[in-house]
Amino acid sequence: MTTDRQLHLNAFIYPVGHHEAAWRHPRTQPERLFDADYYQQIAREAEAAKFDAVFFADGPALRTEAAYSAAGRLEPITLLTAIAAATERIGLIATASTTYYEPYNLARLFSSLDFLSKGRAGWNIVTTSTEIAAENFGLPAHPDPADRYRRAAEFVDATTRLWDSWEDDAVVLDREAGIYADTDKIHRAEFVGEHLSVRGAFSAPRSPQGHPVLVQAGASDDGRAFAARHAEAIFTAHQLVEHARAFYSDIKAGAAKLGRNPDHVVILPGLSPFIGGTEAEARALEQEFNELTVPAYGIKQLRGIIGVDLSGHDLDAPVPPELFGDAGDVTSNKRSRKQVVAGIVEREKPTLRTLLHRLAGARGHRVFAGTPEQVADTIEHWFTTGAADGFNIMPPYYPGGLTDFVESVVPILQRRGLFRTEYSGTTLRDHFGLPRPASRFTAEADAAQFAS
Repeated sequence: MTTDRQLHLNAFIYPVGHHEAAWRHPRTQPERLFDADYYQQIAREAEAAKFDAVFFADGPALRTEAAYSAAGRLEPITLLTAIAAATERIGLIATASTTYYEPYNLARLFSSLDFLSKGRAGWNIVTTSTEIAAENFGLPAHPDPADRYRRAAEFVDATTRLWDSWEDDAVVLDREAGIYADTDKIHRAEFVGEHLSVRGAFSAPRSPQGHPVLVQAGASDDGRAFAARHAEAIFTAHQLVEHARAFYSDIKAGAAKLGRNPDHVVILPGLSPFIGGTEAEARALEQEFNELTVPAYGIKQLRGIIGVDLSGHDLDAPVPPELFGDAGDVTSNKRSRKQVVAGIVEREKPTLRTLLHRLAGARGHRVFAGTPEQVADTIEHWFTTGAADGFNIMPPYYPGGLTDFVESVVPILQRRGLFRTEYSGTTLRDHFGLPRPASRFTAEADAAQFAS
């Protein structure tokens, strides 16, 4: 089949892979976690397959148990700058927190990445959910979700005002007259809010994309409202296609109500594929990884999702469904990842051991074991039935899990006319089909001139 609509694919780089026991498997290379060339190699492979972007999650705290996991991360914006030097087209998306940064310094970091990569930067906007982050910044407590989202809305407004503060034609480079820039076209941000205040003009002109692509990953009620207003791409987690469709239509409708073009909000669920020559081979590979898990680690991770410690629960006894009474549903969820786990418990009635194995693969994102054709069929079904604009591909192990996907699944998607065989543009906005945003100050100046 062919279609004018094109699938989007990101490589979600989680150092040794998205399965929690990946570091123990002989197919992974945990000794390379702090080597730039390891990540450059992964990004070049994704670029050769014409992926839209690579993506790094991050948080300002040591969230995993170092005794049982390959813990620790390189700072992602610095790392993406190294990847930018080793690649030419692939987008570069990093997570950064609106709770634990300030707008001016974060604006400079992402603007610099956008310049140095020639227009490939994206910012995954998070408010940070882990409470232990507060301890690293001298705060007595982690702000509550409502306060974090109010600050986040102000943060995005202040940051985009900074990125817009130079109009596109502010730099004139008139050597003869000795004028570098038209200062009438450089504006102070002059942002004052409840949580933030930013006065000055930015320290650089608008970057190649106007500003980096704005990405968001929260699916709570506050997160959805924030995404509908601000996000240009959304990372999300769903187990069932019908839940993904409900989320997809809800977000697109919310964006339309705010006067935005729904096509300019790209929705990308996570998919973690175990790939084998037969379905049995793929399932056997998944089982290899599951057998390497440490229950104590999985229980700690589960506690972070559901807020209940099951360390005294029999591993081979069913998980009590009453633990999820307040999880909410797919169209109005207060605790999005808890809702995903609640759905698994309700449908599958797993033992605790089975649930830990289900979550070990990708922390609540969809894990799929099958042949390349089966993986491609799943992607096509979600894409063509209104559940996704593409996928965050989350290989259970790196680097080979990505290799399996790009060598066996991508060619099928290309033959079906669903995915590009060459890049048609040079920026991340080009890849996602997003317009370059106009500077708000230019728009205000044009409106004033028209009114006069």
